[in-house]
Amino acid sequence: MSIRLKKRFGQHLLISPGVLEKIAEFAELKEDHIVVEIGPGTGLLTRVILKYPIKKLFLLELDPEMINYLKNNLKDERIVLIHADATVFNYNEVSERELKVVGNLPYNVASLIVENMVFHHSLIPFSLFLVQKEVAEKWLSGKSWLSLFIQTFYDLEYLMTVPPRFFKPKPKVDSALIRFRRNIKHKISSLSKYKEFLTLLYQHKRKMLRKKFSEEILQSVSISGAKRAEDLTLKEVFLLYESWLQTSLS
Repeated sequence: MSIRLKKRFGQHLLISPGVLEKIAEFAELKEDHIVVEIGPGTGLLTRVILKYPIKKLFLLELDPEMINYLKNNLKDERIVLIHADATVFNYNEVSERELKVVGNLPYNVASLIVENMVFHHSLIPFSLFLVQKEVAEKWLSGKSWLSLFIQTFYDLEYLMTVPPRFFKPKPKVDSALIRFRRNIKHKISSLSKYKEFLTLLYQHKRKMLRKKFSEEILQSVSISGAKRAEDLTLKEVFLLYESWLQTSLS
């Protein structure tokens, strides 16, 4: 059965056996692990993951044709196929136990998938994603709202670059394998409020802080209004957030 890859799903299949093996190795898969693979496609990475003695493997796939292909071609009692959109998927539906999440993410929605994962960080201590190299570098930079959102809850590690020749069809850019290990830097009571704050902070990021926050808020945390978002340390971001939160709730 031949599969037609669809541009709207951002499908680029990773076809290098060596890279697939390396990804599974970096995933540190153990006997009791419950794993979620996002965008399994034709199951090339899935087959490598199944070589490990994991407990359960949930496959999240949006393309109905891929779902049918996997049903017909992958036979393993540990597999649970789920037709779902990983940008909005509720991970609590599959397990109350902690999950490992892996995947070769579609370029066009990778940031939305990772944002959704962060919203479920209490359930996901570890994830491993193949994404566009430029996007991975932006997450590591700490210079965007999503980068800070991620780094509040996870330590990031750039593992390797994967060139276009290892994919079908070949993308126009390099990809990067990036690992997330949960390490909560600050207790956040409301993730939606925290996201609201970070998007405000990084909206028109070249604007000085005094254009975004009141003098009262800035003085309360001893941060100069002449600073810009990218000048702040993570500690200063948390201080500013707590002061902003108190003001917004009062």
